[in-house]
Amino acid sequence: MNRPLSIVTGASRGIGAAIALELSKIGMKIALLDSDKINGLKTYGEIIDSGGEAIFVECDISKVEDHKRIIQEAMHWGGDIRFLINGAGISSPVRDDLLKIQPDAFDSVMGVNLRGTFFLTQAVSIQMINSSSRENRAIVTISSVNTDQATVDRGEYCISKTGLSMMTKLFALRLAAHNIGVFEIRPGIIRTPMTEKVASKYDKRIAEGLVPVSRWGYPADVAKAVKVLVAEDTSFLTGTVINVDGGLSIPTL
Repeated sequence: MNRPLSIVTGASRGIGAAIALELSKIGMKIALLDSDKINGLKTYGEIIDSGGEAIFVECDISKVEDHKRIIQEAMHWGGDIRFLINGAGISSPVRDDLLKIQPDAFDSVMGVNLRGTFFLTQAVSIQMINSSSRENRAIVTISSVNTDQATVDRGEYCISKTGLSMMTKLFALRLAAHNIGVFEIRPGIIRTPMTEKVASKYDKRIAEGLVPVSRWGYPADVAKAVKVLVAEDTSFLTGTVINVDGGLSIPTL
């Protein structure tokens, strides 16, 4: 069986790990990219134990100079890249007053969430265009409801995710002629290691009605949305944004 290759960044835990596992279940080979080797190898083990195919590539996508090596390693193992899932992301190092954000914190968040993701997407796009394959291909970027909804105590995070939203539009336009679908998924309040520190705050707000569906989102909710976008040829939907937020982003009066 010749399984299509999907690269998943931020694949060690949380949303990225859930996406990797979900795509493996539908017959994809998964190149797991992350700087967290311990948890990355756990995700790798889960895929292998369930009969899937995977490789773990330890990397920091903010180091753009490493992107060529990353792509070559993935392709040497798995062939042409059919899918790129941009799941890597970090939160603000400290939730604090917008007027206190420091340049190093800003640069750190931008380096992973926006700069690293942009240049990896650029490099993978070139590989996809140069490939002889014209089978279903797609790029899916995980942004956030913070593309629209401001959280003033983590401004650098919000700015980085808003940048990803524009990045999706730009790549959707650039790659449309090559029949490569480019999509954005905006998760809402998702229960992951990243949100553990504010879990009690959101438990209370969700109980008070913040989320219409009245529960936390889970990584599996996001993974299912990714599966919908890549399981079939959805290139004519290019530029589409999917909110995975339990109705949180619906304007109400």
